[in-house]
Formats: sequence, C-alpha cells, structure tokens
Amino acid sequence: MAEYYPPTGFHFRVDIDGLTSDKKDIGFQEVSGLNATIGEFTYEEGGENRFVHKLPQRVTYDKLVLKRGILQGSELIGWFRDAVEAYKFDPKGITVTLLNEEHEPLESWSFINAYPVKWSVASFNSTKNEVAVETIEMAYQYFRRLE
Repeated sequence: MAEYYPPTGFHFRVDIDGLTSDKKDIGFQEVSGLNATIGEFTYEEGGENRFVHKLPQRVTYDKLVLKRGILQGSELIGWFRDAVEAYKFDPKGITVTLLNEEHEPLESWSFINAYPVKWSVASFNSTKNEVAVETIEMAYQYFRRLE
C-alpha cells in the first residue's frame, strides 16, 4: 500500500473570472490570506461567576494576497486601475487551485465577489539582483472550499 504524502504548496494556479484567459496573467509566485475566523461573543450571566458564556458570531476573512513579478499589459492591473482611477468596482469570482505533479487539481478555493483593494510594488534596490514584485490584495464576501 502506498503511503500518503501531503501535497506541495508551490504548484498552484489562480483563475479570475473574465480576466485570466491569457496564461501569463495566472502565474503568481505566492498566494496568501486563505483564512477564516469565527468571531466570539461573550456573555456574562448574572449570578454565574465560574465562567463567561462564549457564543459564535460572524465569520471574518483575511484579504486574499497575490504576489508576482510585474507583468506589463496585465488585464488584472487594468481591473485594479478601473477601481482606483474611476472608482468603478466590478466584483469577480477568483479560484485558487492546488495542483498535483500531473497538473491536475487537488483542492480548490472559490472566493466570492472579490475586488482589488490594494496594489504595491516591492522597493527597487540597485544592490540586489531580484525580480520586481507586485502585490495585489483582494477583498471578498466569503470563500468556500470546493471538492
């Protein structure tokens, strides 16, 4: 019987509805922010001094952060520029897919109604030999794990 080995975290792809028809626009070096936290509400009951009741509240989500080398002519950056320069927001679905060695999907996460909220470029430094990296942060309503 073959042993189970957890998948590697370096083989993945990002698809953005209507924006990633071009293969170069889906290549990212890092994706982070796949976090969900259930809030807690504490209630102090009168006469009960041993503990405080903790009740679940809404779920909160971190921003989805995408990093890659600067890409000229990117549809994704055009989408971000529309938000910043024209204050025109067009929420889209984003899917992050973890792939196996055969380039087949293992797990996927679907981000609902995502839109760009921050774009930044790493500092330029003449003493280092590094790729110029841009970071794009996305807000979204929620995400779900697809099977």
